[in-house]
Amino acid sequence: MNKILLFTGLLLCIFSTSCIPHKDIVYLQNKQSANDSLQIMVEQPKPYRIQINDILNVRIKVLDQDDVTIFNPIGEGNLSASASERAYFDGFTVDLHGNIRIPELGEINVLGFTTEAIEKRLKDKLLEEQFKETANIFITVKLAGLRYTALGEVGSPGSQVLFQERVNIFEAIANVGEISPVGNRKEVKIIRQYPQGQQIHMLDLTDVNVMKSPYYYIQPNDMIYVLPLKEKTYGTGVTGLDTFRTAITILGFVSTTILLITRL
Repeated sequence: MNKILLFTGLLLCIFSTSCIPHKDIVYLQNKQSANDSLQIMVEQPKPYRIQINDILNVRIKVLDQDDVTIFNPIGEGNLSASASERAYFDGFTVDLHGNIRIPELGEINVLGFTTEAIEKRLKDKLLEEQFKETANIFITVKLAGLRYTALGEVGSPGSQVLFQERVNIFEAIANVGEISPVGNRKEVKIIRQYPQGQQIHMLDLTDVNVMKSPYYYIQPNDMIYVLPLKEKTYGTGVTGLDTFRTAITILGFVSTTILLITRL
């Protein structure tokens, strides 16, 4: 009987440490002080610079729109296609050399440029080759949606396209179904594309200072990977009640096995 009690105590100690602490699942904790309120100044992200495989939406307007019909897409009448599908077919994809091909203007290098800089380049080229100042050229260049991929312990892993200028990490995760209870909110990986390759950055979503991070706002083609907590491997449950139920089941099985062996 003493052996059973000792074994029971050991199991309870193990399971009591396997449930997920409350502090590991709460976002934006003020870990430096106990103030009820805290003001965080969020730094505005730097203008995004175009990368390979980005899709650009270009619109050119002049006084006589018939003169720019060839530049603007006509696929908007396809109501059966989704917004992201229309963006793919009507937009200008940046090739492996960092160029886009525009009718009449040919190839234009946009790699590393901001959308504002591309607007100026296109306007200068049109004024040089196609129009005069009196045409009142107006050009808008935008990314055809902010595409990112979320993996790991999220509700709906996969790719998303959001038609917004800025998206922070919490908005991005909310759009893929929130982090599961066994997801590690303290070590969320951001895999970001750069001209020289990819880099991995870490975010602690339980710390309010994450809002000061230069990676707080996601960028096109980011991959967000939420690692699982070690409690998922244990398989003992998420809450204390789950762990207790698991412990009782195992203890019942072990006790029954020991009693059967001692009676033989």
